[in-house]
Amino acid sequence: MSSPSPVNEPLGVLERSAWFRAAPETLRTQLLQLGRVERLQAGGRLFMRGDPDDGLYCLLDGLVRISAASFAGKEALLAVIEPVNWFGEIALFDGLARTHDAYAERDSVLFHLARAELVALLERAPQHWRWFGLLLTQKLRLAFDAIEEAALLPAAQRVARRLLLMAGGYGEPGVLRRVLKVPQEDLAMMLALSRQTINQVLKQFEAQGALQLRYAEIEIVDVQRLAALADPEAHPRAST
Repeated sequence: MSSPSPVNEPLGVLERSAWFRAAPETLRTQLLQLGRVERLQAGGRLFMRGDPDDGLYCLLDGLVRISAASFAGKEALLAVIEPVNWFGEIALFDGLARTHDAYAERDSVLFHLARAELVALLERAPQHWRWFGLLLTQKLRLAFDAIEEAALLPAAQRVARRLLLMAGGYGEPGVLRRVLKVPQEDLAMMLALSRQTINQVLKQFEAQGALQLRYAEIEIVDVQRLAALADPEAHPRAST
């Protein structure tokens, strides 16, 4: 497996994060001073459910898998974190243990803000708590949307919506990834659907000209058509 691209100066990568760009300059400067770049090899564990909180992370390069496993070894995959996304903010607020496992899917580079230093910064400048609250509420909105979709929508719409969400960097403005490096097995686990159902839906989307399927990759060929499949009532003609 190829190594991640070198990231010696994280500022250029972090500027691709809409949250980081929108934060006050004083906060951005202090975060850069406090944070450090860390590397994790493919398969390496970042943290596990129940571990004490060690701070906030932003993925600069690579891929990180957020999941949970039962005592029987069955995995529930919540998300695949891609650059440049932040994670770990739940424990920052409540000070409790990690809620899920985090592993490097590929060789990865991360920007790490240690908990003790970050909390000390927020104690000195409590007005900055609002910005971390925005990270938390963004994840909460995504979680509510996922619960609603699982309860109300058929499989095809759920698949289309998740692909669009991943392509858009889970809500990052201006982000649109045409190629998603996600195996069908992972997509099935994210949506709690069978591998067979995912394969059938994706082949249907491919036949309709929305996608092109490759090994462990999904290319979005027609974003508008995929959006119509995600919300056929809003695009009645394009989805037929």
